[in-house]
Amino acid sequence: MIDLAIWNLSIPVGVPATTIDTPVLAGGYQDYYFQSKDGAIFFWSPVNGTTTENAKYPRSELRETYANGSVHNWLYTQADNYLNATLSVSQVPSTGKIVIGQIHAYKVSTPLLKLEYQYKTKTADGNIVAKLRMTPDSEIEVLTIAQGIKLDQAFRYMLNLKPDGTLAIGLNNTQWSTQIDPSWASQLLYFKAGVYTQDNTGYETEAGAARFDQLSIEHRALVSSAPK
Repeated sequence: MIDLAIWNLSIPVGVPATTIDTPVLAGGYQDYYFQSKDGAIFFWSPVNGTTTENAKYPRSELRETYANGSVHNWLYTQADNYLNATLSVSQVPSTGKIVIGQIHAYKVSTPLLKLEYQYKTKTADGNIVAKLRMTPDSEIEVLTIAQGIKLDQAFRYMLNLKPDGTLAIGLNNTQWSTQIDPSWASQLLYFKAGVYTQDNTGYETEAGAARFDQLSIEHRALVSSAPK
């Protein structure tokens, strides 16, 4: 069972797009864009949906919160931070691209990391790509983490930002890591997960969609040294 009491939900209706608060979401909220059933959650985000403020594309996406609905932001230096998911992508827009996980920055339009599924019609499968900013002001670096993921094929990912600035990405049995710049240390961060459709042209039948069978967050407290 996925714990929805630590998230709010953005759905692509209203101007700007609507946010479903945590208590409502955890209380069994369902709609056209989000379903929770049989222990899994389902996201659907059509290309003609509305967007959140300062965004170009529509989303049906969760954002990390506390149980009372207040937003949960954190400094990476204060804990060992994990986002884990098992999912399958069932639909992509004509661009072939949807974002399935993020490490975002509070009140900033440029996230630290986007994890993106990129479907290729020619090969009938997709790559998992990391779009990373090494500093808050740097250009995006694009790295392919895995290849050959078909539509409706289950896979798992792990995002881990350690207190020493090590960013690790796990994709099934593939592991990748780097060291982010210390300029991120003063920036409040938070996790996001779901379907952020990277397209805004077409009819409602064109969309991004995914099923998450597992989704969890962990902020492991730092272990202080025992006094000698």
